[in-house]
Amino acid sequence: MAISVTHCFSFSSSSLYPSPSSRSPLFSKLNRGVQFMYLSRKNDVSCLSAHQASPTNGEETNSKHPPDVKTLIKAYKQALFNGDELTVTEIETVFCEIEKEKNRFDHKVLSLSMKIASEKDTKIRLQADFDNTRKKLDKDRLSTESNAKVQIMKSLLPLVDSFESARQQTKPNTEMEKKIDTSYQGIYRQFVEVLRHLRVKAIPTLGQPFDPLLHEAISREESEAVKVGMITEGLTRGFLLGDRVLRPAKVKVSLGPIKKKTASPSA
Repeated sequence: MAISVTHCFSFSSSSLYPSPSSRSPLFSKLNRGVQFMYLSRKNDVSCLSAHQASPTNGEETNSKHPPDVKTLIKAYKQALFNGDELTVTEIETVFCEIEKEKNRFDHKVLSLSMKIASEKDTKIRLQADFDNTRKKLDKDRLSTESNAKVQIMKSLLPLVDSFESARQQTKPNTEMEKKIDTSYQGIYRQFVEVLRHLRVKAIPTLGQPFDPLLHEAISREESEAVKVGMITEGLTRGFLLGDRVLRPAKVKVSLGPIKKKTASPSA
């Protein structure tokens, strides 16, 4: 049987406490549960304690929980059957309060769900921002380190040129000069090994095809032995740091064989 709750109004003291002669055990249990519900909502601890301490008709009072819906429905049916309008009104009021509580909790659950969803979106967005910022910082750090390394290596290139020039010009004759030259060459080899460890390497030149990204053509000359576009001589060494050009190599480039002029036939 469907129950339609159409009356929602506040309790009176007479409706909560009918005469002992009109109370049934089921109604007493219901009434204690109703009292608990409203005393709890008002936080009236003292009244609740007093009520809990006085069970009715020798029954144990379980006032820790309000009556369940099955108990209310059973009492409601019994009251309707008995024509007990007072009990019917009280139970309908309880149903109204239950509906209000349900709506209140539904609204609270919806509000909390929306808040959780919003917090989750905020967390995801903040995590994405953090990851992007970290990636950007890592990229900037690597770029800064790479640029600093490039600048340091570029500042060492004139020293390499000086070593190369001195090695080509030095012609040791005496034993003392040979010892000095040996020491000098040892220092230079150590220096070259350090550069190699730092991934610095010379750009190939002689016999290589001219590459404008790696080479700088200082002059071009005709050559019978070298194909056009090939490097005939390296003038200044160029260097790479990994894949980055520290300094392009200065070179001479072949124009190919000399073109012979053909005499025009006489008229």
